[in-house]
Amino acid sequence: MTNPCRCTSNILVSDFDGTMTRLDFYDLVCQEFPEILRLGAWEKYEAGEITHFEALRQIFSSVRSEEFRILEILRKMEIEPKLGEVVPELCHAGWKVVVASAGCDWYIEKLLSRAGVQLTVYANPGEFSPETGLAMRLPPPSDFVSPELGVNKVAVVRDAMNRSPHVAFAGDGRPDLAPALLVPPRRRFAKSWLAKKLDEIGEGYRSFDRWSDVAEILIEEGT
Repeated sequence: MTNPCRCTSNILVSDFDGTMTRLDFYDLVCQEFPEILRLGAWEKYEAGEITHFEALRQIFSSVRSEEFRILEILRKMEIEPKLGEVVPELCHAGWKVVVASAGCDWYIEKLLSRAGVQLTVYANPGEFSPETGLAMRLPPPSDFVSPELGVNKVAVVRDAMNRSPHVAFAGDGRPDLAPALLVPPRRRFAKSWLAKKLDEIGEGYRSFDRWSDVAEILIEEGT
């Protein structure tokens, strides 16, 4: 999707799962289909045997279900309820929103569409069918591709910094640490694992609970 907002002076790069939504697609899929945990894909990732992308690819492609059950999982992710309100307000305040996710664009685009917003999205492409599960694949070759994550969030943030003097980042998980450290602490928004890790290494950040908290701070403070 292309963001209809024409402003390019300031850019907010945001993670999706657990950041723009309350819950992660990965966590909900594992709860709904516990049999896929027997694959041990996540354990292999944590042991350094496979990449983060490959772990998610194996897990998502192992789901066997009718689509309506997956769509119910999307509902349970609870996308930010104010998204349709605050995105235009951010644009009016001079902030463009860019999504950078190590997840799959199949469910991200569906949730954004439900919320009535169009954003620039960097995520791993994929399609769902009952026979193949959620078949996620690496994006086409570009400067924004990471063999480890699929999407190179660091490259997305650096590109934003090359185009704008004011860049903010919001995230919650392990893939968000490196991109978060690129922006100044007052423009670094963190929760969950990312917030704990930043505390551990002595790096400043601004905590948030809901994504609208980030938006409202940026709108109120301007640049």
